[in-house]
Amino acid sequence: MFKTIDIALQGGGSHGAFTWGVLERLLEANSLVIEGVCGTSAGAMNATILAYGLHKGGRRGAIELLEKFWRKASEYQKKTFLQPSWLDRMFGGGRLDFSPAYVWLDYYTMAFSPYQFNPADINPLKDLLEELVDFEELRKTEAIKLFVCATNVRTSRAKIFHTREMTADAVMASACLPHLFKAVEIDGEAYWDGGFMGNPPIFPLIDDTETKDILLIQINPIKAPKIPTTAAEIRDRINAISFNSSLMHEMRRIRFVQRMLELGLNTGKLRDLYVHCIYPEAEMNHLGVSSKINTDWDFLQSLRKLGRRKADEWLKTHYDQIGHASTCDLGEMFL
Repeated sequence: MFKTIDIALQGGGSHGAFTWGVLERLLEANSLVIEGVCGTSAGAMNATILAYGLHKGGRRGAIELLEKFWRKASEYQKKTFLQPSWLDRMFGGGRLDFSPAYVWLDYYTMAFSPYQFNPADINPLKDLLEELVDFEELRKTEAIKLFVCATNVRTSRAKIFHTREMTADAVMASACLPHLFKAVEIDGEAYWDGGFMGNPPIFPLIDDTETKDILLIQINPIKAPKIPTTAAEIRDRINAISFNSSLMHEMRRIRFVQRMLELGLNTGKLRDLYVHCIYPEAEMNHLGVSSKINTDWDFLQSLRKLGRRKADEWLKTHYDQIGHASTCDLGEMFL
């Protein structure tokens, strides 16, 4: 029996390799149909590659293109100084806290803006996207509905780019960290990373698809195991809170609607949703901001395998509930 879902992909740099593993496993489930996908930052990258892969080669094409994207991203970093040190490899578990290049970059970007140190606005990820995706062809796809979120710098509002307006610039706008890259300008407006206003946004899937079931792939831990005390821990926690805040607010609104429906207060305009979540909080809580720019292949593979395992567990446990009930307790998780 076929089941239909929408997927919302959170951003988080190289932690998006976890999402890669999840998507790979979901694509292998032939009875699972994906109507729409919405992504932010690394989630936007995965969503775009997923959509184009499905368009060109179906499920197998999407699986192969996702691996190609992450492999090429890893190969690029091998050419840079931004590598895990031997201490990172022994004790960091994916973090780059002992990498001289990372420490230098961290301090340098606090003193200088990308308008100073990267005036040509060089971003190899854009070159990689344009190498792998024919955006003119992608805009024609009927294989899946694609939504990508960016933040309008001037208005502080989330901007959702739909399939028919998808470009490499739109995806790069969604992944534009302002301390590393210039704001991406599209049609006279400037955009930063979508994570500031929607990480990921759920409303495009509610408004523009027919599917009741939304599966959230979350890679930024909400809860902290302990109070941060060091400078690095404090920065990590600030990053996690800020990039989860918009999702927290949106999920609370969804929970409010669910409560109204449960109480029989539907005005005829409210739509019930079944919310699901794949969320590796315990396994990824030890990873900090520095690991989000680590594309060492072994690290990416470990995240991919974790994603596959979590997706497999979710399918075995909750597949039968798709279309019938939520499997994510929004009250416990987001309230």
